[in-house]
Amino acid sequence: MKKITLGTSDLQVSNVALGCMSMNRLSTQEATEVVQNALDLGVNFFDHADIYGKGQSEEVFSTALNLRSSIRDNIIIQSKTGIREGFYDLSKEHILKTVDDSLKRLKTDYLDILLLHRPDALVEPEEVAAAFDQLEQSGKVRHFGVSNHNLMQIDLLKKSVKQDLIVNQLQLSVMHTGMIDAGINVNTKFNGAVDRDGSVLDYSRLKDMTIQAWSPVKADKGVFVDNDAYPEINATLKEIGERHGLDNSATAIAWILRHPANIQTIVGTMTPERLKQYVKASEVRLTREEWYEIYRVAGNNVP
Repeated sequence: MKKITLGTSDLQVSNVALGCMSMNRLSTQEATEVVQNALDLGVNFFDHADIYGKGQSEEVFSTALNLRSSIRDNIIIQSKTGIREGFYDLSKEHILKTVDDSLKRLKTDYLDILLLHRPDALVEPEEVAAAFDQLEQSGKVRHFGVSNHNLMQIDLLKKSVKQDLIVNQLQLSVMHTGMIDAGINVNTKFNGAVDRDGSVLDYSRLKDMTIQAWSPVKADKGVFVDNDAYPEINATLKEIGERHGLDNSATAIAWILRHPANIQTIVGTMTPERLKQYVKASEVRLTREEWYEIYRVAGNNVP
């Protein structure tokens, strides 16, 4: 399993990570098999959020893993905060409370990383900074980042936050390429030239922030891999994947990992056999021709 350095930190993390959003649907035995399989495959990064399964995903994970120090010291646990029912809340009070709640559910003393899950229109950077300072000083959180933020929102936070923001978790897949399209279509009148993300990909590279790709096998209307509604892209994924010993889903992951930004991919499968396929992409390097062929067949313009 290939490891990458997460942002400006010293954390060495698997470039394929396990997203635990749907772990609440599993029994303890099933979850134990999923987590142990991930560890056996070299996955050392587990992505959570306080809202996943209304907190139950964190509980099931901790029960399945039975967090002994010998295990805890060798894995990276990330969680997120800020989404509430019908609104967003990045107040100091809410951040501190949800971290305490997550730590209790996870049965651990600290989070390796805390992300702000979504931008809060009412955010006060001074409050976020005060929360981060308190969490860092108490040892409850070791690193910080954001999710679904654009570059101006990040810079606004940095006005007050002194800690490095090492991660930005963003939606990215073969069929959801907005942050790539605008760069390829610069100075054209094509639809792809519309910059919806504020050059967040280039910004992240300039600022040494790791992008974490969520929903890496989904289009805007669901999973596209091995879906008859997407025949062309699946035929291309199959053709290219066979050259590298990958199935369609792993080839879709390899496409993301080929980008020089050293993107970390968050896969949310709770099926051990599927994860085994995904991690095969970890050290595969597609050629430029293969990468662009997949990009074009997915319906994107190359001027």
